[in-house]
Amino acid sequence: MNPVEHECIILFAVVEMIDDMVNHAMFERLVTTKDTNVMFVGSAEKRLFNILLVDFLSAPVPRGGFMPFDLPAVPAQGLTDRSYLFYLKQVCAHPQLGSDATELSHTVEHFAAWLEDRQPIDRMWLGEVGVESNLLASRYEFLKISGNIGKHNFSRLDSDIGRLVRIYADSGTPLTRAQAVVALPSIYEWLHSNYFAYHASTIAEFLNQLRWSIQRFLEPEWKRSYIRDADPNSPSYQYSYPVGCNEEVARSMYWCLMNKVRQRPHFPEFTVTKHLKQQY
Repeated sequence: MNPVEHECIILFAVVEMIDDMVNHAMFERLVTTKDTNVMFVGSAEKRLFNILLVDFLSAPVPRGGFMPFDLPAVPAQGLTDRSYLFYLKQVCAHPQLGSDATELSHTVEHFAAWLEDRQPIDRMWLGEVGVESNLLASRYEFLKISGNIGKHNFSRLDSDIGRLVRIYADSGTPLTRAQAVVALPSIYEWLHSNYFAYHASTIAEFLNQLRWSIQRFLEPEWKRSYIRDADPNSPSYQYSYPVGCNEEVARSMYWCLMNKVRQRPHFPEFTVTKHLKQQY
């Protein structure tokens, strides 16, 4: 596939993931859009949001030696470059559907920097094994581990157990793999009920801003492409595909992407109170 087709696929994938996370089935309606916080509808929605976030913070993996849709493989090194933010950076560097990616680039870089920032969880106590530590890792790592524990049974968490052992060693408090498995209930309580819950409003703000940045990036293309039926009483419409968008799957993604632009984001733009941005 060519760059235009790749951009259709990447942007639709990202917009769909964000719309699955930031919506009124997941969060209660905002009372205000300034200095606010967002409240989950319930505990199941909070857990689902964390699980869906892990998908966004991951990336497509090759099958049989080939990447899905012929996308470039993500770098082996780095943190957020092993997520969909890597592909958004490629869109910003060489935009195809929009001409001005300045705002989108700023939003992507700001979110990536926040995720990669390392802040400790002070006095993290694991009662099952009697271990306390000022645990230091990136927000990216903590959020992924939290979501994976919420998604998988302990028997499928071997990679995350290894990450926890490394993080504890790097933080100056050795923890064996056996201890990490035994302490998973406390680790999940700290990372999900405390750490993730505290940051959830800020994460939703970042994702919503990313959705709006993509919206504004694509609106000129939607206006160019959108064609109403000649009959003013007809609800029919079509899109004029951009040059180079030839593959059937890419055309399908383009159509769905333009419909997302037509529908607009679920949430208005909002800013989260500074009191939810001072810890961790």
